[in-house]
Amino acid sequence: MKRQMPFVLSKEKSFYESLNDWIGDTLYDDLTEKGFECRDEQIYMAFQIEQALKEKKVLMAEAGVGTGKTIAYLLPAIAYARYTGKPALISCADETLIDQLVKKEGDIHKLSEALAIDIDVRLAKARDQYLCLKRLEETADSSEEEYADIVQSELPEFVRGNASLQSIFPYGERSDYPDLNDEQWKSINFHPIQQCAACDVRNRCGQTIHRNHYRESVDLIICSHDFYMEHIWTKESRKRQGQLALLPEVSMVVFDEGHLLEYSAQRALTYEVQNNTLLNLLERVMVDGIREETLQLMERLIDAHEHFFRLLRTNASNHDETRKAIAKTDELVAVGKEAMTISTALLEEFVFEGELYIIPEYDLTMVEEYLEQYIFSLELFISDNEAVDWLEERKDEMTLIIMPRLVTDILREKLFSSNIPIVFSSATLSVDQDFSYILDSLGIEEFLSFSVDSPFDYEQAMEVVLADVDSGGKTNYVESLLENEEQTLILFKSEVSMRAFQRALSDEHKQNIAFEGERELSAIIRDFQQKNVRILCSYHLWEGLDIPGDALTRVVIYDLPFPPNDPLFNARRKNAKHPFEDVDLPFMLLRLRQGAGRLIRTSGDYGSIHVLMEGSEKELKTIVSKAFPVESKTVVRK
Repeated sequence: MKRQMPFVLSKEKSFYESLNDWIGDTLYDDLTEKGFECRDEQIYMAFQIEQALKEKKVLMAEAGVGTGKTIAYLLPAIAYARYTGKPALISCADETLIDQLVKKEGDIHKLSEALAIDIDVRLAKARDQYLCLKRLEETADSSEEEYADIVQSELPEFVRGNASLQSIFPYGERSDYPDLNDEQWKSINFHPIQQCAACDVRNRCGQTIHRNHYRESVDLIICSHDFYMEHIWTKESRKRQGQLALLPEVSMVVFDEGHLLEYSAQRALTYEVQNNTLLNLLERVMVDGIREETLQLMERLIDAHEHFFRLLRTNASNHDETRKAIAKTDELVAVGKEAMTISTALLEEFVFEGELYIIPEYDLTMVEEYLEQYIFSLELFISDNEAVDWLEERKDEMTLIIMPRLVTDILREKLFSSNIPIVFSSATLSVDQDFSYILDSLGIEEFLSFSVDSPFDYEQAMEVVLADVDSGGKTNYVESLLENEEQTLILFKSEVSMRAFQRALSDEHKQNIAFEGERELSAIIRDFQQKNVRILCSYHLWEGLDIPGDALTRVVIYDLPFPPNDPLFNARRKNAKHPFEDVDLPFMLLRLRQGAGRLIRTSGDYGSIHVLMEGSEKELKTIVSKAFPVESKTVVRK
C-alpha cells in the first residue's frame, strides 16, 4: 500500500525538483530547529543522491566521519520509495550494523520523531541469523547442555500449535538470544543443508514469518551485503523452482559501507564441503529396510570422502592462517573423482528408495540436495578453472571452500545492468580520491562520484600515537594503557590475533574485558556503550560501530590490518601488476581509516588512537601517519 509523500507534488514541478526543495528545507530548517546539526557536507551528499536518482546511475558517495551520511541517504530514499511504490533497500556490511541502524538511538528513529513521519522499516537478515526449529529439536535431544531446552521453552505458543493464526508474529532472530555464545547459536540456527521447502513446520518457522513480514514493507528494507548478494545470485533459480526471490523488487539500493561489497559477492558464490556434514546426513538415511545396493554405495562414499579429507589435510599449507592453500596432487584429484562417481550412482539409487517410502521424505530430500551440491563442488575443485579454493579448520570441522576469483562479470550482468539507482556510501571508498580500487574490483564502468571531508575539528579532538614496540611487546603496551580506566576499543586484523592476545593477557587485566564471540555481538556492544564493560576486543568492528561521547575515548589498533596471506588474496595479488601497492596497501589503509573513524562520532567527542607497530610494520610509519587527519607522534617502548 502506497503511503503519502512527505511533500506535496504539483504539476508545475517534477518529482525531482520537489525532492530537491524538500531536502533543502528539511536539512537547513526543519531538522535544525529540532536540534540537529546543519552540515554543509550532509546537504551536498543528499543533493548528489537526488541527482543519482534522477539519472538512475551508480553513485560513489565518499563522505568523512560526522557528515551524517545515514540521514543524507534516508531522506531521498524514503521519498523515492513512496514515489515509485517500491521500498528502498539499505544494505549494511553485516548483521551487527543492521542492529546499529535501527536501534532506538539510531538515525531512523530520530528522523521519524523529528519529522513526524511513520517510517515503515523492516529487517531482512541472512538465513543463518534465524532459529531453525528442526535443528533446535535435534540439539535439545542430543546435547547435555540446557541452552536448547531453554530456547524451546521460550518459543511462542503458536509454534506449538496452541494459538490462532491471528497471533502469529516474527520471532527467532539471533539478537533475541543475546546470552548464547556463537558456538551455541550455530548448533540451532539455519544451516544451508536444511530443506525449508520440504519442512513440515515451515509455516511456523521464524524465518518464514520474517520473510513474509519484510516483503510487505512500504518504505525501507534493511539487509546485509551477504544476504543481498545471495538474493542476486539465487533470484533466477528460485523463480525457476516456483519460489519467491529472497527480496521483493525495490526502487533503489544503498550500500552502506559499500567498500566491503566485493567480499560479500564472493561469499555468496562460495561452495563449502565439510568433512562431518556428509557423514551425518548419510547416517540419517541409513534406516532399516533400505536396499543393499544403496547401503553399499553409502559405505563406499563414506570411505572415499574420509580418504579425500585426510589427503586435504596432508596437502594443506602449514601457515598460521585461517585459509590454508591446498596442493592438488594426482592422488587427491583421483580420490575426488571417485567420490563424485559414487555420489552420482547413489543419487540414482535414491530415486528407487523414494518410491519405497522407507526413508523419511524430509531426510531424503536433504541428502539428495546436498549430494548434488557436493558433486558440483568437487567438480569445481578438481577442474582447471578460475576458482580459488582453500581448507579451513573450525573447531573439529574441516571445510573445503571453493570461491570464484573474480565476480566483476557476474556483478556487471546481474546488478549494475539493472535500471535502478545504486548508491555506495562510506568514509573510505577511495585512496586519495581515486576510486579505481573499488571500481575495478566490482566491474563498475559508468558512475557518478564525489568526496567530502569530515566537518570535525580533529586537531582539537584527536590524538594519534604510533607505538614503536619491540617484537612481542604489544600485549605489555596494551596492559600499560589499561591501567587508566578509559573506555577502550581494541581492533585486531583477525580472530587468530585476538585469541593470541587473549591468551597472553595476564589474569589481572582480563577483568572487565569483552571479547567478540563470547556472546551475541550487539549485546556486547550495548554493554560497552552503557559502560558495563570497559574494554571491547573485536576483529569485525572496523566499520559501522557508532558510540558517541565518553563511552568510547580510546581506540587501539593492535595490528596493521593487512589482508591475510591466503589463497583468496593471493589470487588477487597474482593478477596485480604491483601486488603490494595495488592490493595489500590500499586494503590496509582503507581499513585503518575505518578503524580510526570509530573514535570521533560527534562534534563533542574526543580521545586517542594508538597504532601498535613492531618488526616490519615500523617501516610503514610515514605511510600510516598520512592515513589520519592529524599529525601523529611516535612513542618508543622497549
